[in-house]
Amino acid sequence: MENHYEYEEEYRDTIATVDESGKRVWVYPKKPKGRYHNYRIIVTVALLSLLFSGPFLKIGGQPLLLLNIFERKFIVFGQAFWPQDFFLLAILLVTFFVFVILFTVAFGRVWCGWACPQTLFMEMVFRKIEYLIEGDANKQRKLNQAPWNKEKIIKKGSKQLIFLLISLLIAHTVMAYLIGIDQVLDIVTQPPTQNLSGFLGLLAFTGIFYWVFAYFREQACVAVCPYGRLQSVLLVKESIVVMYDWIRGEPRDKIKKKTEQKSDAGDCIDCKLCVHACPTGIDIRNGTQLECVNCTACMDACDEVMHKIDRPEGLIRYSSHTAIETGQSKLFNARVAGYSVILVALVGFLSFMLISRSDIDINALKVPGTLYEKLEGDTISNLYNIQLINKTFDTKELHLKVLNFDHAVIQQVGFNKIELDSNEKFSGTFFIKIPKSDLPSTKSKIDLGVYSEGDLISDFKVSFLGPVVLKK
Repeated sequence: MENHYEYEEEYRDTIATVDESGKRVWVYPKKPKGRYHNYRIIVTVALLSLLFSGPFLKIGGQPLLLLNIFERKFIVFGQAFWPQDFFLLAILLVTFFVFVILFTVAFGRVWCGWACPQTLFMEMVFRKIEYLIEGDANKQRKLNQAPWNKEKIIKKGSKQLIFLLISLLIAHTVMAYLIGIDQVLDIVTQPPTQNLSGFLGLLAFTGIFYWVFAYFREQACVAVCPYGRLQSVLLVKESIVVMYDWIRGEPRDKIKKKTEQKSDAGDCIDCKLCVHACPTGIDIRNGTQLECVNCTACMDACDEVMHKIDRPEGLIRYSSHTAIETGQSKLFNARVAGYSVILVALVGFLSFMLISRSDIDINALKVPGTLYEKLEGDTISNLYNIQLINKTFDTKELHLKVLNFDHAVIQQVGFNKIELDSNEKFSGTFFIKIPKSDLPSTKSKIDLGVYSEGDLISDFKVSFLGPVVLKK
């Protein structure tokens, strides 16, 4: 009994993809099939269709999504975000991070198994090709152990060539999200010398993706991905994850021909098909583990066995530790409530900032060290610096106008008009001149409007200094 316990607890000290000497253990997962796998195929087709069509989709003539870190230009759903909008992107990232935390607390690593690009490409694209060319797990093992002959060279060579071509396609897609589809097309249609940096970037991305999906594989989830590490501190007993029903399944007892099963035996017949189907090589019967990505392969494998031995499906299913232990599911708890409140607050604040965001960023202040100047005709003049940034994609011709003083005059210094291209910045100086008789006090507030094509697009206030106004 002691040795059995030690065997069962070994997984806590080691991971399934590394042996005792620290060498990589290559995983040969059994070809998946079943109800949940069919659902995953549908989700994968939808998500990958969106991923590959995304660079071609446009809203108002602009990309659906562009993350150009090189030019510090970001477009999300057709809306531009420039360096001066960095705080909005920071809030967006914090909001997304809190959402991921909340989702993980409630539903574990469902994202990893159903929507993560690493899993989608690895399990639903690259492994599918591997199964098609080399066969199921046992055939793959035999092929790898076989000497290099014509059959092995053809199968291995064709597989790696297809892997490389798909990696090339993924690299072009990722580059399209980073620099735009038009620039990617220019890189592809022109000689490498015309755009050497872009060409080298495509080669680097292709090499990285090929290495990850052809060799590194599940290690990206097990050893690199920080999200997998986070789950150990985020999951609670109420989290919905892929769980083995140990109450129903234990004690395990194999089914043998001409031998009756023990009367007190559980539903688990210790066939280990759940282990053979796992793409990270774990035994889900040991409980939730770091390597589990909630891909449901073990659920389909177990359901198939349960169906064959005429027992209810769901021995391995989406559930929580609390639900299996007590029979009652309690998804909403204090932690979920706390993260929900934070998320709602962040979404509300982000929505307000986006709604109140102006197309033109304006900053105008009195020139430091200046007071006022008294001109002929009893007119008072103040000098201002102004800076404008066009945060749209269109060229804007802007005009300034004082809104709350009818006789006020704006005199621009060194420029006749303000014309800004997309994301262009303008800096200039101007005077505001107001008759002394119109000034209500020594320090007045001036409402300045910024007009484009006759429409008021923004307004702001500046201080105006004047002489002491004697009360009548």
